[in-house]
Amino acid sequence: MRVTADRIGHAFPGQPQLFRDISFVLEPGMYALCGPSGSGKSTLLGILAGWIEPKVGTIRPDGITRMQWVFQNPHGVARRTAIDHVVLPYLADDIERPAAEAQAYTLLERFQLEESAHKLFRDLSGGEAQRLMLARAVAAQPDLLLVDEPTAQLDPQSAGSVVGVLDTLATGGAVVVIATHDERVSAVCSRKLQLGQP
Repeated sequence: MRVTADRIGHAFPGQPQLFRDISFVLEPGMYALCGPSGSGKSTLLGILAGWIEPKVGTIRPDGITRMQWVFQNPHGVARRTAIDHVVLPYLADDIERPAAEAQAYTLLERFQLEESAHKLFRDLSGGEAQRLMLARAVAAQPDLLLVDEPTAQLDPQSAGSVVGVLDTLATGGAVVVIATHDERVSAVCSRKLQLGQP
């Protein structure tokens, strides 16, 4: 599977060009999408997701059947528990509830959320909510995972565990694209996509 971008560029009506003439091929692996605020990182994630049509150029996903996007500001169901959020993708794959809950709990442990498994979403800290949304996305077993600033609200230990899980997903055959300002994240990625350069 791969995602191919051929000389893409984008600008919103009445706004200056965000980026232009960008070409790349993304195959299974972990990629850092870097650049200053306003350089178009979230817009490029939207183009990769197929939610935004680039003004010029083409984007072509090949073999991508499942896509997940984890936003910078986590959104969950306030009155549902953490494990409810993670168990849902397994249930959607027709896994019976007991087995789905066991897999969800194992994934929560990998994100250091086992002690928060039965907390309501509204009672989670910002960092816990961010890790929970990442866990739910990983549970969906995406071919393409887009992540916006995953370590912005995390302490160094939590950030390290998150990056480790994402790297495992990429090693397992997924394309993982992480928009980040965190040099620790970009340092472990297989490639850096840089926006905002002349």
